[in-house]
Formats: sequence, C-alpha cells, structure tokens
Amino acid sequence: MSWKANLPAVRGKLLIDETLAPFTWFRVGGPADVVFLPADEQDLSDFLKALDPAVPVLAIGVGSNLLVRDGGVEGVIIRLGKGFNTVEALGDNRIKAGSAVPDAILARKAAEAGIAGLEFYAGIPGTIGGAVIMNAGCYGSETVNVIQSARVMNRQGEVSEISGDGFDYTYRHSALMGADLIVLDAIYEGTADEPEAIKARMAEITSRRETTQPIREKTGGSTFKNPPGHSSWKLVDEAGWRGKLFSVDGKSGGAMFSPLHSNFLINTGEATAADLEGLGEAVRADVLEKTGVQLDWEIKRIGRPAG
Repeated sequence: MSWKANLPAVRGKLLIDETLAPFTWFRVGGPADVVFLPADEQDLSDFLKALDPAVPVLAIGVGSNLLVRDGGVEGVIIRLGKGFNTVEALGDNRIKAGSAVPDAILARKAAEAGIAGLEFYAGIPGTIGGAVIMNAGCYGSETVNVIQSARVMNRQGEVSEISGDGFDYTYRHSALMGADLIVLDAIYEGTADEPEAIKARMAEITSRRETTQPIREKTGGSTFKNPPGHSSWKLVDEAGWRGKLFSVDGKSGGAMFSPLHSNFLINTGEATAADLEGLGEAVRADVLEKTGVQLDWEIKRIGRPAG
C-alpha cells in the first residue's frame, strides 16, 4: 500500500498529487505527492510524528524564491499559513512573528510598535520562515542584524530554540539550511524610534523597490547571490542577457532576465520550469566563460525534471 493511502489524520488539509505552480511566484512546477496545510503547530507536530520517517518533507512559504521543477516533488510539501501568521510586540523593542508572516507585514507591525531596524524587510518578497533560514536582507541590512532567537521543529515533530551563534549566519546562508528543520516563529530586537520616522524609511525602500525591480512579474526575486567583490546584476547585464528571451532549439520559452533588473529571472507567461532553470544555467556558464566569476543560485530549486 502506498504511504499516500495511509496518511495520518490531521485537522488541517491534505492535498494529494497537487500541482505546485499556484503555490509559487513563477507559476510553474509539477505536482507534489502530498501538500499538507497544517491547522497549527500541534497539528504539524502530530503529523510529523505519525508520518513514515522515510517520506521526504519540505516546508515552503509563499514560494517567492522557489523554482519547482516540472516533474514535481517527492514526498510531502508543508505549506505554513493561517496558524503560523501572528505578530506580537513583546516590549523592550522586541517583536515576535510566525514563520508564515510576510516580511513586509513584520516591517509594518514593527513600525507601528515604534521598533526600528526591521525596515529592510519591507523590500523582501517572502515570509519570516525563509528569511530566518537564508539570512534574507537588502539595502545594507540582513536578518542576522536583528534576530534574537527562533523556534524550530525537526522531522520528528520536536520543538527546540536557536539563538545567538546557533544560526551560524553568513551571506544568504545559515546552519538551518539542509538541517531538515521547520521554522515556527522568530523573535527580533530593534531600537526605539518614532513610528512615523520608521514608516518614512520604509516608504523610501518600497518606492525604490517598485522603480528598480519587476515586482509585478512572475519572478523569483534575486536569482543569483552576489559573488565576493561583484554585483550579480552587473555580471548578467555585461554578458548581454538583460531582456533577452531564452530559446531552446530555436523556440522561445518565455524565460528572460528582466529588462528592469538583470538579476531577476522572469516568466513572461509561457515558460516552463525547465526553461527558467535552463536560462539560469546558460547565464552562469556564459558569465563564467567571459569573466571567470562563478554565479551561485539564490533561488531554491526543488523537485524532478519532467520525465
């Protein structure tokens, strides 16, 4: 009997062979064996404890920095939502946010509470869970500068807390990557300031983002990490890939690097995951050949190619 026919009982929702394209900003990708939408933390814990330990599990947020391959994903995709999206000011310039809270919402709530330092989150198109794992940042600030601690759940449904050096943060990387842990919530600490002053700085970030990034396109945000001493967008631009439609066997697949920001991979409407990943790999190879600089993916790519 397939493990999918013997899933644990849940209070949330279990979706079988669910196409993942609607769960990502690129709007591409094949089906997951199972998508689990847990009702809350206890529902998630009970499910993981009862699930066959051999079944792969991966948690996702809003899919803003995620490319799902066309062949789909083995195992269970956990999409955290309503039961993980609360924000609470704790006093002493601290604020707690669930993993499903959009980064921009946390920035706004912190501003309303007079907590400065989280303004940069207004420019990041993702959720707290992903931000904690990848040390998300922009415009000169990163998660490492403001996070105090985070609660995580392991594959066995057990909860623990990480703080301080436990994150082992570097540029767009942490000890949580590849550790099979699901972020539940995080506590941030900022500094006191007037809400209106904080909101003004956030407005500047939002305005800058709207004029320099293709935020209304089907995109995955920054495609490549910045190599030491370089800006990825400049390398992609100088290699001639800005606004150039990628073609496979002479046929345009609808994938391109945005004319507005050359480190933003976009789906113009007809691309497959293979088109998008193929363009990214072509650009990496071209930049390496022309400059000797290796571009590394910032977008997370998961799943199987179309078979």
